[in-house]
Amino acid sequence: MVEIKVMLDKGAKMPTKAHKSDAGYDIYAPDAFGVAPKCSWTIDTGVHMVIPDGYVGFLKSKSGLNVKHGLTGEGVVDAGYTGSIKVKMYNDSNSPYIFEKGDKVIQIVILPIPETKLVHVDSLEETDRGNNGFGSSGR
Repeated sequence: MVEIKVMLDKGAKMPTKAHKSDAGYDIYAPDAFGVAPKCSWTIDTGVHMVIPDGYVGFLKSKSGLNVKHGLTGEGVVDAGYTGSIKVKMYNDSNSPYIFEKGDKVIQIVILPIPETKLVHVDSLEETDRGNNGFGSSGR
């Protein structure tokens, strides 16, 4: 088990999981705020984490906010960053959305990152996919 140290600014809430098997920890709004239609808003969650070397925190949209209200957000919290986690929320809907203090805003998923090294080469080996990109696998 990986232990993540968490420090909270005044008004911030400890991230939680609704279910033990959930991938992400919910991060909450420390204050009420709104996101206008077709606009974005940056929220300082007041949550500080020490993610250990070899791990990363992926900020991922809450599926209910995304599907029901058109709200999305994402980001990366690198190992060693101890500042407050900030979230940029995008409202792709035609309606404003108001977050109340304590509402779930986003989730953070902690994942291992393998140590990698980039190696410059003059060519790449053939693969089944090759350079076929967007839409290449059909509908």
